[in-house]
Amino acid sequence: MAMSRDLSEWLPRIVAAIEEWEDSYGAFTPFPRSGAGGHEALIDEYLGRLTGDMYPFFHPHYAGQMLKPPHQIAVLGYLAAMLINPNNHALDGGPATGRMEKEVVADLAQMVGFGSDLGHLTSSGTIANLEALWVGRRERPGMAIAVSADAHYTHTRTAEVLGIDAVVIPTDRHGRMSVAVLEEVLRTGRIGTVVATLGTTGLGAVDPLDQIIPIARAHGARVHVDAAYGGFFRILADDLGDAGPAFMAIADADSIVIDPHKHGLQPYGCGAVLFADPAVGRHYSHDSPYTYFTSDELHLGEISLECSRAGASAAAFWLTTRAFPLTREGLGTFLSPCLSAARTFHGLLETDPNLRSAQPPDLDIVCYLTRRDSMSAIDQDTARIFDELTHAPARDQVHLATYGMQADSLAERGITATEDQNSARILRSVFMKPEHDSAIPEIHSRISQAAARSMTL
Repeated sequence: MAMSRDLSEWLPRIVAAIEEWEDSYGAFTPFPRSGAGGHEALIDEYLGRLTGDMYPFFHPHYAGQMLKPPHQIAVLGYLAAMLINPNNHALDGGPATGRMEKEVVADLAQMVGFGSDLGHLTSSGTIANLEALWVGRRERPGMAIAVSADAHYTHTRTAEVLGIDAVVIPTDRHGRMSVAVLEEVLRTGRIGTVVATLGTTGLGAVDPLDQIIPIARAHGARVHVDAAYGGFFRILADDLGDAGPAFMAIADADSIVIDPHKHGLQPYGCGAVLFADPAVGRHYSHDSPYTYFTSDELHLGEISLECSRAGASAAAFWLTTRAFPLTREGLGTFLSPCLSAARTFHGLLETDPNLRSAQPPDLDIVCYLTRRDSMSAIDQDTARIFDELTHAPARDQVHLATYGMQADSLAERGITATEDQNSARILRSVFMKPEHDSAIPEIHSRISQAAARSMTL
C-alpha cells in the first residue's frame, strides 16, 4: 500500500533527525529499553492480533463507521513528534508544538469565518463539546441547552455532567432541527445555548444554522455549532446545495467544534474547539505555580479544561495543513470525492429494484433500506444483508452500519411500511474516503445483490 511505501521512505530520515537532535545535548548512558531476550516474539504476537482481528478501515469496501486511516503525512508528523513526546499544556512542555497548535487553530478560525478567536485542540469532539457547553453555562448560568433529536447523544449526557437541563427539539423530514419548534421553546426564556449540528452522526444531516442564529439572537441565546463531523465541508459550502448557507453562517455563531480526526486526515484523537469572542477566556482563570513560567505568551493550558494534551496531535495537523491547506484546492480535494460518492450512491438507489434511499444526503452519509412493505421485513433484511456482507471472504466483504428509524420517521420521508413493530434497522454507509468515489458502482452492486437474496427469504 502507498502508506507503507511512504513510511519506509521517510522513517529513517525522521529517526536520523531526532538522533542528531538528541546527540547535540551530549552523550549519556541510556537505561536498557528491552529485556534479556528482546521483544521480537511479543511484537510478532502483537502484529498478529492487530491485523488478525481488525476491520479494513483503509479499503473503500469499508463504509461502516466514521473510521479511516490518517494521511501518511499526518502519521509521519505524529511519529516524529511522538519520539520527543511534547505536552501542549504549557509552552514549557512543547515550545515548537505549542506554537504549531496556535497556528493551526488560527487557520481553523479563518476557515470558519471567525474574525478573532480563542481555541485549541482537544483529545476528542466529546471533550471539545463539553468545553463549549461549559463556557455556555458560565455565560448563561442556570439556563438550559436546546439540541435536536438527532444531535449526538453526548450532548444530553454532557448537560447532566454540567448540571443543566437539555431540551430536545424534534427534527423535520430531512433530519434537521425544526426551527418552528425551536422558536416556541426559545419563547419560554429557558434556553441559554442552542446546539446546532452540521453533520449528524446518524443521517449526516445539517441543521439550518442560518435560520437558527437570528431566532436564537432574538431570544438572547448563544449558538454553539457541533461540526465535529461536517466542519471541514465549509471549504465546499458552494457545493452543498441548500445546506451551504448553514456552513456560511458559522461565522456568526459563538463557538464551534471540529474533529480533525474525521475529515482532517488526522489520527485519533484530535478534536478542536473555537470561540468567536476571545473574552470568554476569563472563565478559565487559574494559576499553576510550576507550569506557566517559561514565557509571557498565552499558554494553551490557560484556555483549556484539559491539562495534558499530545503535542504530537498539533504537529501532525500542522504538517498536514501545510501540505494540504484548508482550501478547496488543498483539503477540499479529499472532500469533493466523498460528496460525489454519496450522491452517486443515492442516485443508484433511486432506480434500484431492491433498495431505496431514506433521504438525499447533505454530506457523505447515506441511509437506505429494502423496498419492503413492513417494518419487521425491513429490519430482518437489514440484519441479513449486514451479516452476509460482513462475514463474506475478505475480498468480497462490504462493511456497513445500521441505523434505527421509527415508522413515523420513514413515513415523513414518503416511505410507508406496515407498523408491525415500532422501529426498524436500516442500512447506513459513510463514504468519507476519497477512494469511495470510484468504488461506488461495485459497492452498490454487492449490496443490491445481497438485498435481492434477502428479499426472497
